[in-house]
Amino acid sequence: MFALGAWHDAPVVDADRLTAIDGPALIVRPDTQIAVLPGWRASAEAEGLIRLTRTAAAPRQTIALDKPDPVTLELFNRRFMGVAEAMGAALERTAHSVNIKERLDFSCALFDAEGGLVANAPHMPVHLGSMGASVRAVRDRHPQLKRGQAFALNNPYAGGTHLPDITAVMPVFMEADHSQASFYVAARGHHADVGGIQPGSMPPFSRTIEEEGVMLDALPIMAGGRFLDAEVRAALTAGPWPSRAPERNLADLKAQVASCQAGAAAVAEMIRVYGAETVARYMGFVQRNAAEAVRRAVGRLSDGAARMPIDGGGEIVVTTTVDAAARTATLDFTASADQLASNFNGPSAIVDAAALYVFRTLVDDDIPLNAGCLEPLEILTRPGSMLDPRPPAAVVAGNVETSQHIVDALYAALGVMACGQGTMNNFTFGDADRQYYETICGGAGATATADGASAVQIHMTNSRLTDPEILERRFPVRVEAFAVRRGSGGAGGHRGGDGAVRRIRFLAPMEAALLSSRRQHAPQGLAGGGPGLAGRQRLIAASGAVSELPGCFSVTVELGDAIEIQTPGGGGFGPAELGRARS
Repeated sequence: MFALGAWHDAPVVDADRLTAIDGPALIVRPDTQIAVLPGWRASAEAEGLIRLTRTAAAPRQTIALDKPDPVTLELFNRRFMGVAEAMGAALERTAHSVNIKERLDFSCALFDAEGGLVANAPHMPVHLGSMGASVRAVRDRHPQLKRGQAFALNNPYAGGTHLPDITAVMPVFMEADHSQASFYVAARGHHADVGGIQPGSMPPFSRTIEEEGVMLDALPIMAGGRFLDAEVRAALTAGPWPSRAPERNLADLKAQVASCQAGAAAVAEMIRVYGAETVARYMGFVQRNAAEAVRRAVGRLSDGAARMPIDGGGEIVVTTTVDAAARTATLDFTASADQLASNFNGPSAIVDAAALYVFRTLVDDDIPLNAGCLEPLEILTRPGSMLDPRPPAAVVAGNVETSQHIVDALYAALGVMACGQGTMNNFTFGDADRQYYETICGGAGATATADGASAVQIHMTNSRLTDPEILERRFPVRVEAFAVRRGSGGAGGHRGGDGAVRRIRFLAPMEAALLSSRRQHAPQGLAGGGPGLAGRQRLIAASGAVSELPGCFSVTVELGDAIEIQTPGGGGFGPAELGRARS
């Protein structure tokens, strides 16, 4: 038998006569054969069961650690991404809420001992670029971390995005006497309600962070391997506007912890096979490889600037300065508007997330999105501005709306892509017992080489919509229409993508709200391309009367009323004459 790199003399044993044997050996049954490797023992048990037990430590694969081998580097890229994908699969299976289980509004990732993002699954870009700050906040607030602990954080001023996005962070220790975590795993999920003045915790008109829900600032949720039900429930039900569904929050947080445990087990297996030093080294190697890939992309760019006005006031201003020799870039947002009285302020972690996403998309190589992508970038924001607000500024729209405008501003400054719909069209409805939240797709911006895609989730969001059958079974609503909004994309050499039309009729009275943008300022084209159509929305009463609604509204709907939302199209790229000439 050839096993573990060498030939061995191995007896062939009939399974019916087996009592116990040490490998190497081959056990033969009528239906199959079982190879017993060196270092394993096979034992016969009741009802034909054969149990394999390891009797010797598994040999570790020897890998050179002075520099990364290209093939091994690619394998570790895949392995690290596989950890995050396994975490996501565990979270999807075990979550309770529609938001996480059906819409997949969650993200999972692996972080090194310093809280730097190593790898992620292809989940939500706005989550992934900001989660590292959450991990570091947990580490800083709890210097004496221990095995069996986990923490919950949604503080937007400490790496969070907005309050509905709760991150479960788990430190993992691979050595018994280590006082510092070997690495971290984290799972962020958008909870359907965390309190606040509006069911669904996405209030269009909040003015302070307290009005948006309950804040968890590195709250211990597990200790000694035991989930802290009473303590977490107390935190969720505290304050003037507590969570409306704490039991559902607890169920989803437990699913997030289960996801983290799955990730920790996957990395522990890697460490068992390759050794802790090898895994740690390759965590660094994959980040440095990503940094080099971004440097190559930066070297092809040139200086630029862009201004992006936001509905309701405020403006994002960015100047990009490229040092081609050093292959670095400075992204200067300091001229952006002052902190807003509305909730469109975006914490600085969101700016980092948008920059990480944009520059990862400029890289041709198939690499994990990780902290290395930010290494060649200097990102400048101004404290007290709408992109670095001071507490207690409201921020719920910063994650979902302002982040999209930051991406559009960066692409425009770099001359890469016209504006997409620039909004997530955050639609919530509910009452004291039921709360639901969804984002609605729209048009993508065109580029110099392609039309924009129609009716897709773009840029900083990557969630599904709940299947109509599930939505209608769990909530008293009917999905009457969901279609492409034909002709809403901007004209140009390459056309912008079309938006969508979604109409939902209510079968019970409820509070309904929309938090959106690009209703006053249409998505702009680039290089002579035309703008996409702005979004619009209307209330269709049971009587048939129609009322136009603003981009941010909160209304009480009665039995038989319907709300129709028409999402923006993307901007076009290049003058339309170029498109006609090509055709």
